Amino acid sequence: MIGLIRLAVVGFVLLTVVYVLVSIYSRSVRRERLEKEWDTDPANEGRLPDERTAFIEAGMQAYRHSLRRRLIVLVYVVPLAAAAVTAYLVNW
Repeated sequence: MIGLIRLAVVGFVLLTVVYVLVSIYSRSVRRERLEKEWDTDPANEGRLPDERTAFIEAGMQAYRHSLRRRLIVLVYVVPLAAAAVTAYLVNW
């Protein structure tokens, strides 16, 4: 029983590390895409840097409420579901 609890704790810690890394990577990719979008739009030439910052922050605010950000939670769900199915099939 202690081994199962230890496995669960270590698994949760590892999944949390993976979640944090994927979340940081996804945010950085989104921010980079917004920066490139601003830089390649010819209508933005000569505009103030504060406007660029506001554009990027508005895009990041929209990202915080997006489906993509919520789907990152599957980092927890998929391994747990796979382990549950495997345990069920082995014991069946």
